Amino acid sequence: MAEYIGSIGKGRWPRISLVTPVKNGVEYIEGAIRSVICQGYPNLEYIIVDGGSTDGTVDIIRKYGRNLAWWVSEPDNGMYDALNKGFARSSGEIMGWLSATDMLHVGSLFVVASVFMRFPEVEWITGIPTHFNEWGMTVGVGRLHRWSRARFLIGANRYIQQESTFWRRSLWERAGGRLDASLMMAGDFELWVRFFRHAQLYSVNALIGGFRVHRSSLGLANINECHRIHDQIIRQEIQSIRIRRIVFMLYNLSKFLLGLRLLGRFFRAVLYRLPGPDWPPIITYDYERGWVMVH
Repeated sequence: MAEYIGSIGKGRWPRISLVTPVKNGVEYIEGAIRSVICQGYPNLEYIIVDGGSTDGTVDIIRKYGRNLAWWVSEPDNGMYDALNKGFARSSGEIMGWLSATDMLHVGSLFVVASVFMRFPEVEWITGIPTHFNEWGMTVGVGRLHRWSRARFLIGANRYIQQESTFWRRSLWERAGGRLDASLMMAGDFELWVRFFRHAQLYSVNALIGGFRVHRSSLGLANINECHRIHDQIIRQEIQSIRIRRIVFMLYNLSKFLLGLRLLGRFFRAVLYRLPGPDWPPIITYDYERGWVMVH
């Protein structure tokens, strides 16, 4: 049963720090920028870190320079190094990032701020996973999943959509205050593992951000390598857990069952839907009244 918490009113909106890393992203960067600044969120700290583009990306960034808190164009050591650089210059109490190929949904920053304002115990959130095509059209809206650390580690849906995920600065600092720049494709996954050590992940029944499916996507082109890195990170994390033998057993069983064809599909469906005692409640945003509520 839903419980209405109340409307936000005209109180102070919290500062949101959003970072976009980019290098030679002229084809999509303007769409990403406009999806952020055209929302009109009144307390936005938007930072763009360019890795030394040579294709006209910098000209587009400069075009929107007055809407940015800070931007730079210089060589870096990849996306996660650029993000670390941007977050080090940020000051917002709420944080997130948006890749240069991806976009936020209309009004999503107000959704994010409303949730964090109403629920001080919530430290990180993620919304309904969505996908855009190359032209920026929404072509996929997934199911809202619920999350727990144990289920995440044993393989019950590891795809937390980064574009739809925001967190408090206090959690970022407790989790180390950095992304692992040595990971070229799985820095967000490794960050989620660290976040789970400190806080529950709350699902928000709302559209926040979306991933653009495009031909130059590093992750989609190297999906098997991404999964290998994910498994390596998970195994290292399990080593730090007191009951690691039980978790390792569940992890190995999960990998075996998920590897089977028909039985694997059934097992995945069960994992996605099986109730968990450590699940936090779902938060819903009412778009008509601007209210947030919990289930």
